[in-house]
Amino acid sequence: MAGFFSRLALIFRSKADKALDRVEDPRQTLDYSYQRQLELLQKVRRGVADVATSRKRVELQAQQLQSEMQKMTLSAQRALEAGREDLAREALTRKSGLQAQLGDLQTQHATLQAEEEKLVRASTRLQAKVDAFRTRKETIKATYSAAEAQTRINEAFTGISEEMGDVGLAIQRAEDKTLQLQARASAVDELLASGALEDSTGTYKDDITRELDSLASDASVENELAALKSQIAVTSGPKAVNEITSAPESSVPVEAPAASASEAETQSAEDER
Repeated sequence: MAGFFSRLALIFRSKADKALDRVEDPRQTLDYSYQRQLELLQKVRRGVADVATSRKRVELQAQQLQSEMQKMTLSAQRALEAGREDLAREALTRKSGLQAQLGDLQTQHATLQAEEEKLVRASTRLQAKVDAFRTRKETIKATYSAAEAQTRINEAFTGISEEMGDVGLAIQRAEDKTLQLQARASAVDELLASGALEDSTGTYKDDITRELDSLASDASVENELAALKSQIAVTSGPKAVNEITSAPESSVPVEAPAASASEAETQSAEDER
């Protein structure tokens, strides 16, 4: 059971790492790291200011003690001049106590001054490190952005990006549907031509039907032409029939009757004169 849970935990960790790697943006990570370094630098600078403030306070306390010691010295001198040796001794005793406090303050001042100098050096090194990291960060971000843009351009050209892949699939589906419709239309035409399918609207005719209709149309024309010839033969006599029969259809004059009538009228007019 323990082995099962360990394997399950390993699977979850691997899945989580893969998901995090997929959504992680190195530029955001670099910006976050730079922000943390700035915060650390700010803390170091605040530490330097705090130590400098403590050192300055110790210096002020030492100056006050030195002022008090000078007062005690003057007081002892005045007491001796006044013949009060006991007061002079008391003043010098207090001065000795102030001298001990001054020694402690001087030790603290030296310690704080050394700590301040160390923090200042650390702040300077950290500032240089942060500046170098910022320059490196901007360089990496620019390189990453350029590589990302180049990758997207290459994927767009090759058609393997998601957007271009969707476009390519849409074009492929449209071409497949077009070919399918063309094949279906061609198959239906072949079936109608072969007679396997009947046209319910009556508008489609196969080759045999069209040929038969053409022959029927030619026969109808010939029959009508023969009827016209017979009618002309009855009305005009054998001579007209022979002329019409012997003359080709394309050479029959159309304007001849009109010309004869004009000549007859002209002749009648001349006879009257």
